[in-house]
Amino acid sequence: MRITVYSHDSYGLGNVRRMIAICEHLLATTEDLSILLISGSPMLHSFRLPEGLDYIKLPCLNRGQTGRPTAKYLKTGLAETVRLRSELILQAVAHFHPDVLLVDKNPRGLEGELEDTLYYVEQMLPPTRCVLLLRDILDRPEATIALWQKQGFHRTIEKFYTSILVAGMPQVFDLVREYQLPQATAHKVHYCGYIAKPAGVQSIAQIRTGLGIAADRPLVLVTPGGGEDGFQLVERYLVDLEPFADAAFHSLVILGPEMPAERRRDCFAAATRLPHLHMLEFTDDLTGCIAAADAVVSMGGYNTICEILTLGKRAVVVPRVRPVEEQWIRSARLEQMGLLTALHPDRIQAGELYTAVQSALAQPVRPPCARFDLNALGRITHHLLCGGQTLAPPTYVPALPPLEVAS
Repeated sequence: MRITVYSHDSYGLGNVRRMIAICEHLLATTEDLSILLISGSPMLHSFRLPEGLDYIKLPCLNRGQTGRPTAKYLKTGLAETVRLRSELILQAVAHFHPDVLLVDKNPRGLEGELEDTLYYVEQMLPPTRCVLLLRDILDRPEATIALWQKQGFHRTIEKFYTSILVAGMPQVFDLVREYQLPQATAHKVHYCGYIAKPAGVQSIAQIRTGLGIAADRPLVLVTPGGGEDGFQLVERYLVDLEPFADAAFHSLVILGPEMPAERRRDCFAAATRLPHLHMLEFTDDLTGCIAAADAVVSMGGYNTICEILTLGKRAVVVPRVRPVEEQWIRSARLEQMGLLTALHPDRIQAGELYTAVQSALAQPVRPPCARFDLNALGRITHHLLCGGQTLAPPTYVPALPPLEVAS
């Protein structure tokens, strides 16, 4: 069997990390499977990829703060870069002949670059199933509804896609209702739960020993994800921590590979004034670092939140709120459920982040939430391999009772 995965990846590492996790689970549970990942992520070479998975690297696009894509490295215009990406995708699919084309987030592809491939699959590869994968939350409802109508996503889904897999729970965010999906789209939706993260590469003891941290000393991990817009979170943490340089906990700050070089230098300079702090530019074992931490300070990206929930970690989240509000909506909903502390980046006060970290460390350690559905990988794998024929009816039906909201 062959699967082609198209990763929507104009910004950060979240999309490609999520798709690689799905590919790894597919390969770990399936014999004689080949997966071709098509992505523009500049960090693909940094990931450990299993046997059976290979990739084609597209020219990079960058979304930036405006939300409008531009070529990241090439000195080419947007239209020319998208045309090149589109032709590379089409040729890859035409030669690979996948049984399934799994598309991340955008049914037409970034700037419509997937449309030629979708028409080719319909006309030349009719046995190939096209499946759309959506994360739990895309953006605030009014913005998403308007975008999907403007881009004609519902027509694209009705014409080309057999199903929509949502990596989330309707009890957290009812995507069908919130985004007012028409029946032709809604009946293709399957809620799969959230993506549990596998164990880290290194053990907790190995990570703590490598950092020189005693087993009984609390460790706070600070991670802004890919890091391109994570400087403010790291800066806020370092500024709040400096008056308490001899704090009773140790800090590990991972800046992310996308943080601009000047910002990285500023962070490393500030870190020299803090004796109980380690700083790294990047790790390919973020799950292992989260497992070793007693509390996590992060942005509100899907993958990081899944890692926090999988491991049952105490967390203080300062989500991104621009150009989309997906991270804030997710963080606020999970805070209502008592699963983390969310601080709005535009309203955070001096010292508030440090206080929130102290409060998190003072909370009792809790096991992962038993009623939080973290079974997405198994459901997604079953659907892709079996066509979903043994799943529940595709009309949206919450699979679990509503989660209790903390008072």
